[in-house]
Amino acid sequence: MADDAVKAEIMKALGAIEVPGGASLAEFPGLSDIIVTKGAVAFAISVTPGMEAAFAPARTAAEQAISAIAEGRKVMVSLTGDKPPAQAAAGGRRPGPPPKTPVPGIRNILAVGSGKGGVGKSTCSVNIALALSALGLRTGILDADLYGPSIPKLLGIEGEPALRDDGIFRPFEVHGLKAMSIGPMLAGNQAVVWRGPMATSGLRQLLRETDWGELDVLVVDLPPGTGDIHISLVQQVELAGAVIVSTPQDMALIDAKKAIDMLARTGVPIAGIVENMSYFIAPDTGARYDIFGHGGAERAARELGLPFLGQIPLVMAIREGSDAGRPAVATAPEGPEARAFLDIARALQPMLERVPAA
Repeated sequence: MADDAVKAEIMKALGAIEVPGGASLAEFPGLSDIIVTKGAVAFAISVTPGMEAAFAPARTAAEQAISAIAEGRKVMVSLTGDKPPAQAAAGGRRPGPPPKTPVPGIRNILAVGSGKGGVGKSTCSVNIALALSALGLRTGILDADLYGPSIPKLLGIEGEPALRDDGIFRPFEVHGLKAMSIGPMLAGNQAVVWRGPMATSGLRQLLRETDWGELDVLVVDLPPGTGDIHISLVQQVELAGAVIVSTPQDMALIDAKKAIDMLARTGVPIAGIVENMSYFIAPDTGARYDIFGHGGAERAARELGLPFLGQIPLVMAIREGSDAGRPAVATAPEGPEARAFLDIARALQPMLERVPAA
């Protein structure tokens, strides 16, 4: 069936599910827009805080009913309270987020963020993950940028992810990495138009409903900024650390420092700063050009008392390989670009090896 026909069938099924108060789920004002892609069906049920348990049977019934008509699509239903309760909990304190729980089989989770888009964060995420794999670590990568997923393009991933019989994703396996992204579930230029609760639910399902197996490290490519997805991740799991990617100029460093502040406030260790597009060597003359300035990220690391992990040059090979799904570390491991990422991975390796298995 076409996506619109699937959506109509879903609404019909939701009309037969009763929610507290006697209305049907299809009529419930807290039902979000229903997103249907070629690989997934997703929507959120927003309820008054404290009513989550009462609506849980309706959510379960919805998942079961939709699974029967979703034609193999992954069903993602979020149940959330819009706001925290205004009244204080027992003892005079408001309830905090639920405790962090590890993801089975994953020893370390390493986030890669930037605070600003356009600095090559996703390219760095992929190549750092590949470099960690080249050092012998069992490595996966999760594309947490749900609104602008880049990992499929960078790794040359095509086709929808496979599902186990129980609805758990089987990750893609490419260049020795296990990878998961919402990107392959979208059609062409389809945008993800999700409010915060839906996006955080999507992140949780990609993270926890994927059969990662046994990994030494899962690299998480964060979206730009410091929003709901970042907060959701740090509230769900302990992070071994976070790498911040920036270009040398002040404009990028302003946002990078904000990302560092947000992560530090939430107790995430900052593994260090990477300066991407650091300099350009003209291939015909060998002359060096500091197109975006020189050494800004290194100075920022020194000022903030953080490790400076290294410089990645601005070269055609990285851009061309990224566009073609042939990342530098995988396809030209002896080249200078790959060696730069391998040096960063070696600097990160002691931090990752310190964290014991869950």
